[in-house]
Amino acid sequence: MESDKTVLITGAGSGIGLEIARALMKSNYRVYLTARESSLPRFDAHAIGESPQVRIRALDVTKPEQREAMIAEAERDWGGIDVLINNAGVSYRAVVEHVDEQERLAQMDVNFRSPMELIRLVLPGMRAKRAGRIITVSSVGGMMAMPTMAAYSASKFALEGAHEALWYEVRPWGIRVSLVQPGFVDSDGFQKVRYTSQSDRSEHELAEPYHEHYVNMGPFIEKLMKASRATPTSVAQVVLKTMRRPNPPLRVPATLDAKGFALLRRILPRSTYHWLLYKMLPRVDAWGPSPKRLSALPPPRPDTD
Repeated sequence: MESDKTVLITGAGSGIGLEIARALMKSNYRVYLTARESSLPRFDAHAIGESPQVRIRALDVTKPEQREAMIAEAERDWGGIDVLINNAGVSYRAVVEHVDEQERLAQMDVNFRSPMELIRLVLPGMRAKRAGRIITVSSVGGMMAMPTMAAYSASKFALEGAHEALWYEVRPWGIRVSLVQPGFVDSDGFQKVRYTSQSDRSEHELAEPYHEHYVNMGPFIEKLMKASRATPTSVAQVVLKTMRRPNPPLRVPATLDAKGFALLRRILPRSTYHWLLYKMLPRVDAWGPSPKRLSALPPPRPDTD
């Protein structure tokens, strides 16, 4: 019964996580809604408060002590976590050359290392019960990569690989593992994308080699998101449906474009697939050292030697 089950959702203060939270509050599940401490006021802003079945907790998923305290409380008070929904995530926009090691680790820490650590913490309790659900919000970026989103896709590819292994590992204990893969969603997510110091400079300076990559990809992604019929609410419904299915699949495309890209990967030869996607990139012929762009640059400074 739902009333016997405890759900933990990360990143519940906005977007898809907030819509999952709203839906779960209308159910009989016991629910932990978590977000970083700085994001907790968002719950008040949306009239979401605690009740006998709902607890709101500060959780920075990158902090080991906070992860451990969260799972310890759930085990002490509600018998552990029955459903873990890994939703928290961040996204950096930068080409490979513009991501340093610290920025790369920051991206991986939130999107890959932290959800895997939460999974590690809840698995002993799930194995003891011989039941459990692990649902992680991945992305189309976990099945295909776009230019200027290398670190983000790397984190999601890693997440998908680890979950595929996990699917095999924990199935003997009745634990079900699923990746929900949204594509473009009509939301303000594009406004929350982070830039590295180098990518920010490159977007604003014409002379930068990757300038055209940034000035074309940003509006292109924004346009696709605004044109999408998918919303945080519709993706949240896919998560909840997956959570309630007796035997959910490992990968669940959550938007129409996610289903389309998955189909293209299956039916097209890999070389054709990459050629087609390259040709679909916005104004790709102007990227790099194109004559048109080079003619717009200031003349080189004379040698002083």
